[in-house]
Amino acid sequence: MANLKQTLIDMAKSLVDSPDEVTVEVSSETEDCVTFELSVAPDDMGMVIGKHGKIARALRTVMKAAAKIADKKITVDIQ
Repeated sequence: MANLKQTLIDMAKSLVDSPDEVTVEVSSETEDCVTFELSVAPDDMGMVIGKHGKIARALRTVMKAAAKIADKKITVDIQ
């Protein structure tokens, strides 16, 4: 699980101008499902979401693929 969290942090930090303000918290966790909350600086929100949500969708797709290896379902909320 820590691996999934670190993967999301690394991807988000590579996208933003203020990598120190990137935080990821586990908002809910069950045996087979995890929900992460990704928070970035307000100025960096557009970089993480992207045009028409393409980057956000790509982040979620990569995280779902990584979670599949760990036999978990994952949800990423961007705030």
